[in-house]
Parts: sequence; C-alpha cells; structure tokens
Amino acid sequence: QVQLVESGGGLVQPGDSLRLSCAASGFTFRDYAMHWYRQGPGKKRELVGVITTTGSSTIYLDPVKGRFTISRDNAKNTAYLQMSSLKPEDTAVYYCNARHSVYEYWGQGIQVTVSS
Repeated sequence: QVQLVESGGGLVQPGDSLRLSCAASGFTFRDYAMHWYRQGPGKKRELVGVITTTGSSTIYLDPVKGRFTISRDNAKNTAYLQMSSLKPEDTAVYYCNARHSVYEYWGQGIQVTVSS
C-alpha cells in the first residue's frame, strides 16, 4: 500500500522555523522526485519546490527562495521541507508529492499556520 504521510505542521509565529517531514512507504522512494505543494486559504494549489531523486538538485518557488530548503534521506524514505523566516502568507496546507514517469502519489496534507 502506497503511503505518503506528512508531519511537523502546526501554529507558529512570524519569523519562526518549522520542518515538515514526508514519510514514504509502499514504493521505491529513491526512484521518485519529491515535490512539496501548498494551498493557502482561497488559493490554488502551488508548487513550493522539488528535489531530484538523489537530492543533487532542488528548485523553489520564488517567494520561498532563500527561506525554504527541501532535502531527502533515501535511507529513511523521507523527504523534508525546512521552512524558516515564516510569514503569514506561508499559511497553507502543505502536501508532499512523489512522481516518477506516469506514477504519482500524494500525501494527505498538513496545516501550517503562521500568525501572531
């Protein structure tokens, strides 16, 4: 059974940091590029960033460049999204996504709220 399970979300204050994890099971994690998406209130889902299968390359949405870092540990079948200098506009449900060829899997999403 394929599963992607996000964890680490919550309520934080502006300027705080938070690390999301995405634990994968049921497929060969190391073969899949990992993506992080988010969907803010009343907004469309948008791609936050992506990391290649080996972790050698990452790409980020402009608003999060320099603040967010995606990493992965293929030995632990887990991807991470390290978020720092969080802003209220980062408030969203964050989703991890695994993609390889025609195969694609989604996590259930996790809420991140940035508010004072």
